[in-house]
Amino acid sequence: MSNPLKQLRALLPAAPLLVGEVTSISAELRTVELPDGSKLTARGDAEIGDQVFVRDGTIEGLAPSLTPLEIVL
Repeated sequence: MSNPLKQLRALLPAAPLLVGEVTSISAELRTVELPDGSKLTARGDAEIGDQVFVRDGTIEGLAPSLTPLEIVL
């Protein structure tokens, strides 16, 4: 018999990897502004002005400073 929790998780989409710019720092939290202008808070190491990769509220690393491109399907 298969694990129902694993089956359910397989149906749910994975958290997207986002890119944005750190605009403020408060203790361990960073405010990250996404290319569409929305903001989110994330934990991790980054300085104001850094471009970062963010997934599920965690900064995964620095991102290159490139022109954003949105692909719509």
